[in-house]
Amino acid sequence: MRHALLVLPFLVVAALTAQDDAALDARADAIHARVLTLDTHKDIDAKLAPESLPDDPATRERFRRLYDPSIRGDAQVDFVKMREGGYDCAFFIVYTDQRQLNAGGYKRALAEANAKFDAIHRMVRLFPDTIGLATSPDDVERLHQQGKLIACIGIENGYPMGEDLALIDEFYARGARYMSIAHNGHTQLGDSHTPAEPLHGGLSELGRQAIAAMNRLGIMVDVSHAAKSTMMQAVALSKAPVIASHSGARAVNDHTRNLDDEQLRALAAKGGVVQCVALGSFLKSSPERAAAEEALMQECGVGRYGTDDVSAEERERRWARYRDGIAPIDAKYPKANVQDFVDHIDHIVQVAGIDHCGIGSDFDGGGGIVGWNDASESRNVTRELVRRGYTKEQIGKIWSGNLLRVWRAVEQVAAAAH
Repeated sequence: MRHALLVLPFLVVAALTAQDDAALDARADAIHARVLTLDTHKDIDAKLAPESLPDDPATRERFRRLYDPSIRGDAQVDFVKMREGGYDCAFFIVYTDQRQLNAGGYKRALAEANAKFDAIHRMVRLFPDTIGLATSPDDVERLHQQGKLIACIGIENGYPMGEDLALIDEFYARGARYMSIAHNGHTQLGDSHTPAEPLHGGLSELGRQAIAAMNRLGIMVDVSHAAKSTMMQAVALSKAPVIASHSGARAVNDHTRNLDDEQLRALAAKGGVVQCVALGSFLKSSPERAAAEEALMQECGVGRYGTDDVSAEERERRWARYRDGIAPIDAKYPKANVQDFVDHIDHIVQVAGIDHCGIGSDFDGGGGIVGWNDASESRNVTRELVRRGYTKEQIGKIWSGNLLRVWRAVEQVAAAAH
């Protein structure tokens, strides 16, 4: 009996803790239901929302699971998961690989970019009662009030514009509302965070002209993936606030893709916003894991080890091998979780301020962490923010308010230019 009496207090404490956690989660879920959630970075495949399906039943089912957004399929973001997780709005990304800086590379990248533009427009055309395309903050709020899911368009990597500034106007006409200067590799516009050896020393002259064109049109300048020199020059040059669509805090995890405190302060001083990324290696990494990932990339021929002279099908096969190979690495070196993610948010808020932090998952492009591995788990982010003491107003700013404010400021700069 004495043993049972000793154990009982621990059981009572555990029960009370569970009740407290349940009450906190309920409060967080109520906040999550009231705020507009916006993710600035969700990658897509050009086959998204196909108008026709293969005849073979097995192939047709696999095709639907991969590319039909109306079913609960294999993608981290589809309409079902968006509804399940209270994930209201995403920037669907027109991403192209970095290739050689020549006419042939630009031409192929532009074709790929246009195929992804086509896919996004096809999706909203095929499912008009479910999702709408927003090309302004007012559109975002109007569609949200109508109860629809919301798609916006961002361009990851300005590479497909080649040396033709007029293509930026075309991208805007097709709905693009942000464009980044670089991806993993120096572009004709500016230097990337990798390789370390610079090509331009920051922005190129064409990159400076591209930023002026984006300011004139109302396209947000995105500095994610850029070298520090490129990023700082872009912030100084742009007449409008600048965004980092999916970046972490370098003080929390020393990765070249993340922004250091000087960069955070500079971006905030310009009125911009850092959209915290949910990609595990940017949130939490180790030399051992980095070496294992590097070896796998080389073995599979992807990333910096990819080549321009392979077909799209071969490129996808290589990435499939990489995805299979990353599983044992994840098991050996545990992946980042929601707590790690909010550690970055905490730091960005502390250094840049509550008005300069947002969320960009990088879903379907490498993003996804324990606790927030797809759109259906989005409430877990709000729950962790509530646990850290963030208020409903602050959570609303982080989920969408800050990004919409920057977007409106960009629109105002564009309007003043005309």
